Amino acid sequence: MDKPIERICVFCGSRPGERPEYRAQAERLGSLLVEAGIGLVYGGASVGLMGAVADAVLREGGEVIGVIPEALAGKELAHPRVSDLRVVGSMHQRKALMAELSDAFIALPGGFGTFEELFEMVTWSQLGLHRKPFGVLNVAGFYDGLLGLVDYAIQEGFIPVEHRHLILAASEPDELLRQVLGYEPPPPVAKWLRPEQT
Repeated sequence: MDKPIERICVFCGSRPGERPEYRAQAERLGSLLVEAGIGLVYGGASVGLMGAVADAVLREGGEVIGVIPEALAGKELAHPRVSDLRVVGSMHQRKALMAELSDAFIALPGGFGTFEELFEMVTWSQLGLHRKPFGVLNVAGFYDGLLGLVDYAIQEGFIPVEHRHLILAASEPDELLRQVLGYEPPPPVAKWLRPEQT
């Protein structure tokens, strides 16, 4: 690791999902962050898995920073108990600030927004814009399909095989956090394309 991990950004759904283990694992991750002395950066909402992970950290006295666009805060989605709530002008500003405040990223189950945040942070890592670890909490096999798609894109020549390790994955929060804290970024790829690929 380039520097100690003081805060982890958690991307996750604004809905709770259909399985009770989604919420249970979100709460477990929040508890583990507090045990490790790591602060939470997240999307600032009080609903769904976002609310669950924030509530778990708040319940145990941990640091929580919420980042929410003004349009969503105005719809009363903002978490009322998060004292450090940063209201920004757009979704783009939200992601940029969350990334700036964080030393690592974890994606819990979620929808389109979570997928988009996940892939943007991995792409930034691939491009060398940051060297921070990124992990997916694969609760009940939620991310099996997405990880399979990544492997297929590698097989078909669209992702360098050495970039597969940019996405850490585990089904249990304890194991994923262990991987994130022990992460060593891979060396940058010297060239994106060989002449015969152009």
